Amino acid sequence: MSTDSAAGPSRAPSASACEPYRELIADALTRGRNAMAIWQDLVDDHGFSARYASVRRFVATLRASRPTEARVVITTAPGEEGQVDYGDGPMVQWIPTGKYRRTRLFVLTLAYSRKAVRLLTWRSSAQIWCELHERAFRRIGGTVKVIVLDNLKEGVLTPDIYDPALNPLYRDVLAHYGVVALPCRVGDPDRKGKVEAGIGHTQKTPLQGLRFETLEAAQAYLDRWETHWADTRIHGTTKRQVAVMFAEERPTLGPLPIEPFRYYRFGVRTVHLDGCVEVDAAYYSAPPGWIGRGVDVQWNDLHVRLLDPKTGRLLREHVRAPRGWHRIDEADRSRRTPPKTIALLSAAHHAGASIGAVCDHIHQHEGAAGVRRMLGVLALAKKYGPAVVEQAAHAALDLGVPTYRFLRRYLERRPPAPLTLRQVDPLIRQLTLYRDLIDRRTGDRS
Repeated sequence: MSTDSAAGPSRAPSASACEPYRELIADALTRGRNAMAIWQDLVDDHGFSARYASVRRFVATLRASRPTEARVVITTAPGEEGQVDYGDGPMVQWIPTGKYRRTRLFVLTLAYSRKAVRLLTWRSSAQIWCELHERAFRRIGGTVKVIVLDNLKEGVLTPDIYDPALNPLYRDVLAHYGVVALPCRVGDPDRKGKVEAGIGHTQKTPLQGLRFETLEAAQAYLDRWETHWADTRIHGTTKRQVAVMFAEERPTLGPLPIEPFRYYRFGVRTVHLDGCVEVDAAYYSAPPGWIGRGVDVQWNDLHVRLLDPKTGRLLREHVRAPRGWHRIDEADRSRRTPPKTIALLSAAHHAGASIGAVCDHIHQHEGAAGVRRMLGVLALAKKYGPAVVEQAAHAALDLGVPTYRFLRRYLERRPPAPLTLRQVDPLIRQLTLYRDLIDRRTGDRS
């Protein structure tokens, strides 16, 4: 009886079909391959004829026989460290569409006591990420010295184990609370394993399979579970109740600042040829020598701040201006008046003393940005006449509002001058002569 030389390795009837490939499968497991990928490789490369279920059972057996990798428990002092991260929150009904949307779960866990704060939000941004930290600090009644976080963009712009570039807003918020950020090494989530475990526990225990009609209802349910169950449990590592350990840690937390952080938006702007940067269609001056260079800009509803991108030094701080306006620091104005501006001022003084005084005021207070407004004043003199505009300019100076806008509105709203008949040409005869002529003609007909 002949034998087939191409047949696969022989095995005992009770042995797994994968036993001849034990070393190959074990090596694949060490490289992170899962059971499906291993089965496909065996079929393609070795003519494996058994089903996927056989490989799946064999892989489970190997994993069960492998010794569990030892993990070091990182111990910290009370009030020393907190860990933060995002996870998937529950499904909540989104009011605009009536459909259910996945929320985001923010968790801050104190490394000593394992006390956690869990907050839900619809979306994330740099400001929302920072506001969640503030809410968490207020809930626990203090701050920690170090925050350990992942390298998500809301907190870290450029990951680097030695010199990470933090998001400027996040950096300033933590500095306001006296906290230092410590980003994890890329690909090393175990450094913040306490918060990772907290997120997993939250997803599997209180939130598993639940849906909520509003975000407020979901947050209330999570807060109630936190108080009744999470805080009263005996932690598996410390073998102590979380609430008891938090009572020990709370006095060591740092104090909260008196005033909340004032949030701002930020970006990079290039200084234009007029020496200004643009923010929301308004223009703000930078110091001399920055034309063509980029500056860091921070702004809120009240102020605009220009910063040196390398050192973070404050270059200029301006009050917010309306759209189209300029804010130019006195130190940034050029000491030389351009020839065209001198010609405009000369034309304004030639049109009238008050007109010239108004244009001088515009030039002194607005500099190059006021050239167009001086052109507007001269255009008004051409439209309404120098005498009329001179009277309006005199009124503007008396009222303390020597601006182009006041002149324009003043002239647009002034009452029209009464019509008068005046003899302006010697060839036009006296009206009495026309009356006598009319009387003679009508008398002849009568």
